[in-house]
Amino acid sequence: MRKVALLGAVTCIGVVAAVGMAAPGTAAADPNPTADFLHPARDPASVMPTPLDDPFYTPPRGFENLRPGAVVAARVVDIGLEPTPVTATELLIRSTDAKGRPVPVVATLLVPSTPWQGSGPRPLVADNVPIDSLGNLCAPSQQLKMGLAAGLRSVQVPLSKNYAVIVPDHQGPRQAYAAGRMAGHAVLDAIRAAVQTPELGLSPDAPTIVSGYSGGAIASGWAAQLAPAYAGELNLVGAVVGGVPADFGMLIDTMNGANAATGVFLAATLGLAREYPEMMALFNDNGWRLSHFAKDLCFLDAALLGALAPIPAETLTDVPHPTKLPMIREILAENRLGTAAPRVPVFLYHGINEFWLPFAGAEHLYDDWCRLGVPVRFEAYPGEHLIVGNVGTRAADSWIDQRFAGAPAPVGCSKINR
Repeated sequence: MRKVALLGAVTCIGVVAAVGMAAPGTAAADPNPTADFLHPARDPASVMPTPLDDPFYTPPRGFENLRPGAVVAARVVDIGLEPTPVTATELLIRSTDAKGRPVPVVATLLVPSTPWQGSGPRPLVADNVPIDSLGNLCAPSQQLKMGLAAGLRSVQVPLSKNYAVIVPDHQGPRQAYAAGRMAGHAVLDAIRAAVQTPELGLSPDAPTIVSGYSGGAIASGWAAQLAPAYAGELNLVGAVVGGVPADFGMLIDTMNGANAATGVFLAATLGLAREYPEMMALFNDNGWRLSHFAKDLCFLDAALLGALAPIPAETLTDVPHPTKLPMIREILAENRLGTAAPRVPVFLYHGINEFWLPFAGAEHLYDDWCRLGVPVRFEAYPGEHLIVGNVGTRAADSWIDQRFAGAPAPVGCSKINR
């Protein structure tokens, strides 16, 4: 088994390197890569994302004493030509990680240049873009500054309606992909920063909706769940959760080692381990090798890695049946959506023909939230993840408009097959 695992790791790294998939933002080549490969460093700090070469992202000493949501630093940034003219402000914000410790997070606030003409304060959409990556250069704040916002429909639709949009780097400073509590805190503190800083032009009682699909749905769902206890002062009026990986325990059978989703599953495993480093104690040498190699990969890189070399997560540890360990079961349970009740209506949508993110996971989330008294509108669409990501957003956008227009809040739960 160890020989097979080693061969898998070597093949994976060799093939990806051969096609030029060098991780973005990494340092110069190590002078002795063979020694590092044979004896990889077993330090969690060594597999964190490569820091960005910009002092803006380093909070000053004492930032941890600020309240959650406080703006630590701000600057106007250029995000290229926009269909809707906006002022884009990048914010460094004091937030809280999954274990209750102060951390800095980044978010980009987009405010249309046209004054708000509607009744009440300008609405705000927290658009949780799916990041699903491990490197800092993959974060939305960096992608926006590369001029990619114009092609990002999820941002453009609310901006075209003159809503403000906050785009959080919801994976936090460790790029902890799949860590739900970290993501939820980052979203809520980004909203706090946007509405509680007068200079940014929004009102503290701005009606706000959290919205996200796929990896972004993790952030939206957790923000909605955590808001009552963590940020009850915010005027949240709804949550949109689409194509959600609600229960990571279910993904072991659909994404692990069998298909092109393997690389994304491994990225989520490392992302979760960054927030829960006790998981790294289970890594064998191959686990550490792959973690060093993959620490800065963006989504497409990770997906290609999985397609070329679908390595099962079990080959990265010498512990048999790691998901049966009490520690892992506790971490998976802590990151399963549906264990707490949002106090706002939820629009939930999912593909009936999903083969990576089981439809049953969305059904269980619907049942859990309904059982807790949450008004949930669940729309099931024919098709798989990418198709439903395009089709379902139309109904989601309409639902958002209704909430901002002051339509009566939905009562009870309803489910419809489209």
